[in-house]
Amino acid sequence: MTTTAPRLGTAVARLLILAAALLGTLLAGAAPASAHAALTGSDPRDGAVVATAPKEVNLTFSEQVAMSADSIRVLDPAGRRADTGEMRDLCSGSVIRYGVGLRAGLPDGTYTVAWQTVSADSHPIAGAFTFSIGAPSATSVALPEQNAGGGLVGGLYGIARYLSYASFAVLVGGGAFVLACWPRGAGVRPVQRTVVRAWLTLTVATLAMLLLRNPYTGSGELSDAFDLAGLKSVLETKTGAALTSRLLLLGAAALFVAVLFGSYARRTDPKERKDLAFGLGLGGTVVAAGIAGTWALAEHASTGIQPGIAMPVDILHLLAVAAWLGGLTVLLVALYRAPSVERSAVERFSKVAFGSVLVLAATGLYQSWRQVGSWSALTDTRYGQLLLVKIGLLAVLLGIAWVSRRWTQRLADPTPTEAEAEAEEQSEEQSEEGMALVGAASEPGSETAAESHPDPERAAQLARQRAAVATARRKRERDADPERAGLRRSVLTEAAVAVVLLAVTTVLTSTEPGRTEEEAGRTGSAAGSAAVPDRPVDIRLPFDTGGVDGKGVVRLSLDPGRTGANALHLFVERPNGKPLDVPEVKVALTLKAKDVGPLPVAPDRIQTGHWSASGVQIPMPGEWTIQVTVRTSDIDQTTIDKNVKIG
Repeated sequence: MTTTAPRLGTAVARLLILAAALLGTLLAGAAPASAHAALTGSDPRDGAVVATAPKEVNLTFSEQVAMSADSIRVLDPAGRRADTGEMRDLCSGSVIRYGVGLRAGLPDGTYTVAWQTVSADSHPIAGAFTFSIGAPSATSVALPEQNAGGGLVGGLYGIARYLSYASFAVLVGGGAFVLACWPRGAGVRPVQRTVVRAWLTLTVATLAMLLLRNPYTGSGELSDAFDLAGLKSVLETKTGAALTSRLLLLGAAALFVAVLFGSYARRTDPKERKDLAFGLGLGGTVVAAGIAGTWALAEHASTGIQPGIAMPVDILHLLAVAAWLGGLTVLLVALYRAPSVERSAVERFSKVAFGSVLVLAATGLYQSWRQVGSWSALTDTRYGQLLLVKIGLLAVLLGIAWVSRRWTQRLADPTPTEAEAEAEEQSEEQSEEGMALVGAASEPGSETAAESHPDPERAAQLARQRAAVATARRKRERDADPERAGLRRSVLTEAAVAVVLLAVTTVLTSTEPGRTEEEAGRTGSAAGSAAVPDRPVDIRLPFDTGGVDGKGVVRLSLDPGRTGANALHLFVERPNGKPLDVPEVKVALTLKAKDVGPLPVAPDRIQTGHWSASGVQIPMPGEWTIQVTVRTSDIDQTTIDKNVKIG
């Protein structure tokens, strides 16, 4: 029984529908561009209640961010700006901190801090939190529901990112496949169209990202894509420079494609062809590495630990992906659309793919260590989980590639010689008039179409029909080879899995690395703390002893709120804010992490509702527990506590 390959339209359609479904499921579950920089601290803390208005609000990040004059906004309970708009760079060494000054004379109430900036690896980040002065209050501030980098603009930007990765792989991998594996493919029209379309797609996607960059990191409004002032500000950023460099390098890539499918395809002298292939290979490698470098210089690899190693590793990783998946795409096109593909070409690509897998394994292992950092982050963070999915898809892809290799080993070279195959291909690409003459000449019992049919139009119609029949016959003969049919099916399945694998990779580039997420989580574990280093500790502690006049609030201030001697002031107030005189107040400080304390403090009564102590010693920094014991009668007392960060 003759085995035939599936029809291209039906087979490709089914597999692409499956790949699209998997891709849609993946992207639907992905959060909008989550950041790679993370907010690790703030002063005041989220939810903190301070006795007096601070002079400024500052934010601390896990890595460098690009701040503008409007990146931090502080809004009062009525939604009015409470900050001065003056951005302050408080960075020191490895500490990334920025602040904004507050206006004088701010009334009590709940204030909202809204911030938005761009991470060093090009992804927008935003957030908001509240703190209160005196006591919490109602607030009318309504924050936007849309996350930074989300909405329509975020979706379009994500599509452009995916298309740029995919088209880069096809452009680079397709060119490498022709030069290294199948030189005859330089003259095959379907292969030419595939690579040229990849170049066009990458160019259009890069332009789209450049235009969308301003609204993507800012307002989120699509109309701002055509704001010239915004575009100018984008060009001054690292990402804008990378996208512009990519466009310039694509100009050089266009020259490479023109020579590959022009002069190189027409060369017949073996020595000239070899020399030109060497020049194209050297120049193409430089251009491909340069384009890959535009990702490495602007995204993951440029930030975090060991950027000097990470950037060249990232370039190698991208080139290996392109050589494998891009070459696979062109091989798929050749298997379905070219008259024939020699076994030697498929075997050479198999070796190239194997080498690419080795490079991917080595560079991927390093990148995984760098971005994940721990086994717990591999399973407990979104980045780690996506990485596991990617590894699983890669294993599936390798399994299918092994099946393809088995089909390749059983593949026999086509019967026609290479010259005959080229002649057949050229005959297929002739004009309709030429095909009419050839088809008419082959008509049994007649010498020419004109002799059988005086009407030239009828002769041309018959010639076209005969040419179509001849093409169909050649396709049936070609598809009747069971080994080639099996190879086509396995390569088509590889391509479908590669589509999903590339989608996972794209989502990974817009997901906060596991290492950063874990570090932010550890730093943020003190979110319940009421203070951070380098400012006084101001906390409020409601109490209820259960007796008469037993309800109230303790306001405690520890100045300057760091190691060494501190001045302690303690105010006891009724629920209505008036001073409450109580028989006794005691304070104790404990550092549980170091097993220090409790250290007792006996404050002196200054006046009604006010106690004070000077020279309170804090021996070491850390998260201290402040316990306050309030006695309102001979038998009614309670102890309340709060954790504070003391530097």
